[in-house]
Amino acid sequence: MIIDSRLLTTVNQPALASDWPGNFWWHLVVFSIIILAFILGMVLAYIYIERRAIGRLQARLGPNRTGPFGVLQAPADALKILLKEDIVPGNADRVIHFIAPIIAFAPLALIFVVVPFSDGASLVDLNIGVLYIVAIASVSSVGILMAGWSSNNKYSLLGAMREVAAVISYEIPLVLSLIGVVLITGSMSLIQIVHAQDIPFILFQPLGFLICFIAGCAEINRSPFDLMEADSELTAGFHTEYSGMKFGLFYLTEYGEALALSAIISTLFLGGWRGPLLPPWFWLLIKVIILFFIMVWTRSTLPRARIDQLMAVAWKFLFPLAVLNFLFTGIEVLIWPDGLPWPVIFINFAIMAVLVIIFSRTYKTGWGRVEA
Repeated sequence: MIIDSRLLTTVNQPALASDWPGNFWWHLVVFSIIILAFILGMVLAYIYIERRAIGRLQARLGPNRTGPFGVLQAPADALKILLKEDIVPGNADRVIHFIAPIIAFAPLALIFVVVPFSDGASLVDLNIGVLYIVAIASVSSVGILMAGWSSNNKYSLLGAMREVAAVISYEIPLVLSLIGVVLITGSMSLIQIVHAQDIPFILFQPLGFLICFIAGCAEINRSPFDLMEADSELTAGFHTEYSGMKFGLFYLTEYGEALALSAIISTLFLGGWRGPLLPPWFWLLIKVIILFFIMVWTRSTLPRARIDQLMAVAWKFLFPLAVLNFLFTGIEVLIWPDGLPWPVIFINFAIMAVLVIIFSRTYKTGWGRVEA
């Protein structure tokens, strides 16, 4: 379904000019500052939300001493990390050890280049936005592998290798889950994808949303898939030998990746900035926070999986489901090339329920035993 750009209108506000607030260079400077401020501010908010929410969900207190209701605990921790001594192992590769956190963090900021905060409010609107995100998102694992290898620590190296294995395995179902959105929209531009969601795509693509959320959490090392930092067997994993500001960059990357995943899913499946009454950017913020709360909820309730179970979920469960979702979506687009009618929502939810039940009862993940 090809979208005519003349039909693209915002829900409640006119679009910003493509070069707002003036020309190319002002646009570049202003939105670069907005993106960095958004990432840093939301990371601090995410840390606070996670600590307080897990405290409530596990019937214990979260941070409540530093500042009103503990809101200054995260900034205090950030200040403490910045003042810590930078310790490097004697036999480590000092150059690679230094640049690894930078390489892990840089792709995170680049992802938000194409994420629209409202109609026209993005650094750039790429016509290959989805492809750009897929290409950039996996680069962080290179920095993590460099960190594990350069530390000259077997536990760090094992944690880094687990990260690469997870990214390679879950990247395939993740990309396949996004193809359904691209097929329905007929475009890979994130702004046009948001405009196409008069009905949020989570209703037309419930299985795609589920696969994208699970695979994304596995890629960014969120529980129950946080095997790269499994303290029970790998101490702190790939960043065991990091301290001070370099450890802080890894910490920032971890929560920043959760923010990026929330923003991407909100844009592709939940209508992005679209919503009534409230400002567009505020709607995007609400959806991002709700998705992160679901991540916190799973972390506080689900036990950590083993590495063989992690791989089995990717290849035996998510991958075939993603392929089937791709095929069913392609058939629906061929039948209704001018747009999917709303009754398809019920068909897709029924398909998702049947497939999840069938695959959950037919495949094995090595529960109770370790698979080679």
